[in-house]
Amino acid sequence: MRPNEASGRCQLTRRSFLGAATAVLSIAGSAIAQQPAPTQPAPRVYAPNLEQIVKRYATNSEGVRVRLGPPQRYAYGGSAIEGLDVYATKGPNAPINIFIHGGAWRTGLAKNYAFAAELFVQAGAHLVVPDHVWVQDAGGNLMPLAEQVRRVVTWVYRNAQSFGGDPNRIYVSGHSSGAHLAAVLLTTDWPKDFNLPADIIKGGLCCSGPFDLKPVRLSARSRYIKFTDEMEHALSPPRHLDKLRAPVIVAYGTLETPEFQRQARDFAAAVKAAGKPVQLLIGEGYNHFEILETLANPYGLLGRAILEQMNLPRA
Repeated sequence: MRPNEASGRCQLTRRSFLGAATAVLSIAGSAIAQQPAPTQPAPRVYAPNLEQIVKRYATNSEGVRVRLGPPQRYAYGGSAIEGLDVYATKGPNAPINIFIHGGAWRTGLAKNYAFAAELFVQAGAHLVVPDHVWVQDAGGNLMPLAEQVRRVVTWVYRNAQSFGGDPNRIYVSGHSSGAHLAAVLLTTDWPKDFNLPADIIKGGLCCSGPFDLKPVRLSARSRYIKFTDEMEHALSPPRHLDKLRAPVIVAYGTLETPEFQRQARDFAAAVKAAGKPVQLLIGEGYNHFEILETLANPYGLLGRAILEQMNLPRA
C-alpha cells in the first residue's frame, strides 16, 4: 500500500466518523427539543396522599351540606358553568368570603370545596364558592377564567343584600390555581374596568399558588395552556401591585414543591417591597393539599388567619 493511499483511507475514516457523530448529535438535539419544558416533579411525589385528601375534600363538603343544608345556587353569567354556591349565615348584613378553588385551572367543582363553610357560617359570615370554566374548555386561555371570577365579585357586590350580605365587606381567598385567581382579583383595576370601588375587596388569602406566570409558562403546564406575552403579563399579579388595595395573607406548606414555596415567598416579598400590608404564613409539615384543610379549623393555620383578617370570632 502506498503512503498516499493509506492517508486517503485514514481521511475517509475520519470524515465518516465526523459525519456519523454530527448525525447523532443532530438526532439528540432534535429529541431534546421535543422534550417538555422543565417543571417541578408531579404533585404526588411531594403529596403521595393526594387522592386521599381530594376525596376527603368532597366527603367533608357533603357532611357540611348535611349539617347546614344545601347552599343557595345563583347564576352569575349565561353559561352552565357560571354558577356560585352561597353558604349563608343567619345574621343580617354579614361579611362575605369568596373562595376560589384550585385544580391547576383544569379541574375542580365548587361543591367539593364547601368543607370550610361551617367555619364561616358559625363565625357570622357568608361563604361563596363559584364554579368557573376549565382552561382546556376555554381553548387553553386563562383570560376567560379571570374574567369569570371578576364577574363573581361584581355579582356578589351588586347582589349581596339579597342574601343578607354586606357589599362593603367582601374578602377573597383561594388555593393553588385558585390562589392565583384570587391574587388576580386583588390586583384588578375595579374602577376602570368595572366601575366599582377600588377597595371593593377588603382582604385576601392566597395559599400555595403560582403568582408570576413566567415560570409556569416554562413548565409542563404549557402543554394545555396556550400562553401569550399578553396573558403572562396581564395575569401575573406581582406585576400589578399598584392596583392592590387590601391586606394579603400568603401561605404555603414546607412539604410543597420548592417552586410553590418560592412563588409564595417571592409574592409576599414583592407585596412588602411595594409598601402594601402582607402576612406570610408557613405551614410546617403540610403538603400542597393538606394545608388547605386547615381553613376549616378555627384554630388551624388558615382558619385562624382568615377569621382574624375578617374580624370574626372563633365560634
